[in-house]
Amino acid sequence: MTGQHVQKRKSAGSLREAIRQIRRNAGLYLLLLPAVVLVILFAYWPMLGISIAFKDYSAPLGIAGSLWTEPWYKHFFKFFNSYQFTNTVKNTAWLSVYTLIAAFPIPIVLALGINQMRAKRFKRFYQTAIYLPHFISTVVMVGLLIIWLSPSTGLIGAIYGLFGKTAPNLMGSKGAFDDIYVWSDVWQHMGWNSIIYIAALSSVDPTLYEAAMVDGANRFQRMRFIDFPMILPTAVILLIMNAGQVMNVGFEKVYMMQNNLNMSVSEVISTYVYKIGITHAQFSYSTAINLFNTMVNVMLLVMVNTLSRRLSETSLW
Repeated sequence: MTGQHVQKRKSAGSLREAIRQIRRNAGLYLLLLPAVVLVILFAYWPMLGISIAFKDYSAPLGIAGSLWTEPWYKHFFKFFNSYQFTNTVKNTAWLSVYTLIAAFPIPIVLALGINQMRAKRFKRFYQTAIYLPHFISTVVMVGLLIIWLSPSTGLIGAIYGLFGKTAPNLMGSKGAFDDIYVWSDVWQHMGWNSIIYIAALSSVDPTLYEAAMVDGANRFQRMRFIDFPMILPTAVILLIMNAGQVMNVGFEKVYMMQNNLNMSVSEVISTYVYKIGITHAQFSYSTAINLFNTMVNVMLLVMVNTLSRRLSETSLW
């Protein structure tokens, strides 16, 4: 019997076994069916709207009735040649990278510190205190920033007033926009983002700490040689996932922090897509811009995942 026939028999056997497994667990698959239908309807079916990027979309004609563009890359090249291309891409990349550099290591350090706390009451109080800002809505968070940083009636204005000086208008400053955006985001979410690392540290065998203490390891050494290696695979996976979101700057917060004074540094791809698509009703053009943004994220995700697999043998696939 040739190798080809053997392979065909193995494939047929695998298929029959799969069918038997499905029949045996038919009830479970039936329970799974509503979730699968919901995912298809709300996650995959809307992807058909991507075709708008390659059409001259007209609302009366609908997606199916709208004509295809000639050439197919018409809307993409329109964005590449627009005056906003360099500005929006640069602002989006800078805010994303800045946020990643500032926000990624802090939850790790926070989790390592919390794990070493021995006073249980203080530990619970501290964890609750740093988790709470995460539940502040974006609208309230930006409102607080505007109140605190107001040069006339805000906290900053009051502090400067004590010394007889006039506070700068930080919310209208181009140089301060990225720092305000990033560090307010770090403060709001660092506690919540540390939860997954604390969960990873909870699986550490206590006997490892006991053995390290017997060998004379201090608290810092226990964190370095026991805790950090335990959370490193989790950190790598989260880093890969964050790299796939590099070009996705949060729309709501940036949009609400924008004003005429900081527009040159606060206009990112997501806010530009909103203005072009919703305000100016250029649906095909805005879809093309967003599709370009998505493809950049996908390429970054694949590149970082491949690099991580080669260097650390930890990856998403």
